[in-house]
Amino acid sequence: MNDTTTMPVITLDEPIRRGEQTFTEVRLRKPKAGELRGTQLVNLLHMDIAALEIVLPRITVPTLTKHEVGQLDPADLTQFGSELASFLLTKAKREGFP
Repeated sequence: MNDTTTMPVITLDEPIRRGEQTFTEVRLRKPKAGELRGTQLVNLLHMDIAALEIVLPRITVPTLTKHEVGQLDPADLTQFGSELASFLLTKAKREGFP
């Protein structure tokens, strides 16, 4: 299990409200191959919304639902997609990734 202090933090422009809770930050953990099932890597690299709706609930802390991912502000979704895309690159390639 990953230590949450080493996971990238996404600070949300639009907080997620779940009942009495409000989340202003969400951490992402690097996915394992099995957590990418049901998607195509190229779709994740292109930040395809349907692919993000499948994978993000598997790698977010706190765990986001597919519905919550679908309701994200576009700027927040872009942050998640960019971070997830960077996970798919080798260390050498990641150094030049924006």
